[in-house]
Amino acid sequence: MIIVTGAAGFIASGLVSKLNQEGFKDIVLVDDFSNEKKNKNIENKIFSQKVDRELFFEWIEENHRFVQFVFHLGARTDTTEFDVKVFEKLNLNYSKQIWQVCVEYGLPLVYASSAATYGMGEWGYEDSHEVVEQLKPLNPYGESKNDFDKWALAQDRKPYFWAGMKFFNVFGPNEYHKGRMASVVFHAYHQIKQNKHMNLFRSHRSDYKDGEQIRDFIYVKDVVEILFYFFKNRTHSGIYNLGTGKARSFLDLTRAVFEAMQISENIDFIDTPEDIRDKYQYFTQANMQKLKSIGCDYVFTHLEDAVSDYVTNYLEKQNYY
Repeated sequence: MIIVTGAAGFIASGLVSKLNQEGFKDIVLVDDFSNEKKNKNIENKIFSQKVDRELFFEWIEENHRFVQFVFHLGARTDTTEFDVKVFEKLNLNYSKQIWQVCVEYGLPLVYASSAATYGMGEWGYEDSHEVVEQLKPLNPYGESKNDFDKWALAQDRKPYFWAGMKFFNVFGPNEYHKGRMASVVFHAYHQIKQNKHMNLFRSHRSDYKDGEQIRDFIYVKDVVEILFYFFKNRTHSGIYNLGTGKARSFLDLTRAVFEAMQISENIDFIDTPEDIRDKYQYFTQANMQKLKSIGCDYVFTHLEDAVSDYVTNYLEKQNYY
């Protein structure tokens, strides 16, 4: 039996698909299942049962002997939410309870951290445990993720295997419900479909040209492959970056969407809003050496190929993964 929290969400529902593809069907989905739009992500998935997140700890107390693995991917991910109490409850305290359950019952754990922990990148983007205390996230979401990483590293009692995954800029199918928090690819597709045109933020730094701000964009199918790798290889506990290690520009990304949609490129640049300008990141790129050092030699999907797959096989057809 495999536990997946946040199961109706973007990345977790993709993981359930991957597990199904690999023949795993005894999966317990944990989430707040009140969002019907989000629940479409788990239609046609094979699983044993659904458990409301508020009832999960009662459930696992009764069923822990049947559990093989825990993927804790549930979290409040809205970077525009500034109610710290929301993040303390859902991202920090709930995660602590999950950790303690895994310690008590001897369960391996993979949990979702975030590249948002790196803030403006003052300390680089290396997944070293030594820098976690120094990081300065830019919002309560990033702070909650870093606070849990710090807490986990400080624990004397840890699950016999655990891994925290610092997701970078993930895009791909099953993000239909995310609204403004959906990926740039998702928003570009809809803007281009409606207007045959795309606006990108102008650069306000002399060392970057317009549209050449860069991010480490990673396809959700690649993310779930790495999560599955840790499910099969439980030997090197720790916090890991999960990006491609190759940053690409917003211009590259947008051009790939135009290409996939077979529409002529038409891009304009608008000022970055002043209220976010001083916190706007011009560069993020995961250092992926740590993952490679444990023997994971996975080859990440090329950006243009990933965008093409997402646009043509999912967005155009409104399919789910």
